[in-house]
Amino acid sequence: MLIQGLLAVSLVLAGSPAATTQAKIDCAKVKCLALTFDDGPGTRTPALLDLFKKERVKATFFLVGKQVERHPSIARRAAAEGHAIGNHTYSHPSLPTRFDEDILNELQVTQEIIQAATGQAPKMFRPPFGHTDDRVLELANQAELAQVLWTGTTLDWSLRDAKKIKASVLRLAKRNGVLLMHDTVPQTVKAMPGIVNELKKRGYHLVTVPTLLRGKGLESGVSYP
Repeated sequence: MLIQGLLAVSLVLAGSPAATTQAKIDCAKVKCLALTFDDGPGTRTPALLDLFKKERVKATFFLVGKQVERHPSIARRAAAEGHAIGNHTYSHPSLPTRFDEDILNELQVTQEIIQAATGQAPKMFRPPFGHTDDRVLELANQAELAQVLWTGTTLDWSLRDAKKIKASVLRLAKRNGVLLMHDTVPQTVKAMPGIVNELKKRGYHLVTVPTLLRGKGLESGVSYP
């Protein structure tokens, strides 16, 4: 029954209109920006998904394994609606402080949890706090994961103010940028309608990280952007 369920989810994802529409965006020809969200899924993530569905934009969610266990249906919805899904470890530790076995376990267990929930195993991960080094990157390679960092962080977890978060996003926005936010921060979710509206006015196409890479794919053991 589980295998049948995963197969069904995979078929939905592969043929979803959202995924097809996103694939048609050529970031070599238009101004693209990737909005990325860490630490979820959480109780506020559905509000973001509702907004993105309404506005027909896509984002990238780096999911924590523990959170996916709590909210598997939200993770499944994000994937089914064409958003990119990444691994953000199981318990959100600073990876360079851990032994090799612990790091691999953090990544591999989360891969399994996300695949069980969404029907797909992520091809990318983001190290918690951005803490990484050559050893972490090599272990990510063993787990067949690319590392995705960012070009700008809003520091929304510290600002905790919708107006300031919006101002931070608009200041950091640039073509082919990758912006870091958190769908677990209430003020970020509150600010997002205004952020999406203003970014669209400025000519940005809001896309997933894979779309931003123009179909080149994510190579395991390589750090982006």
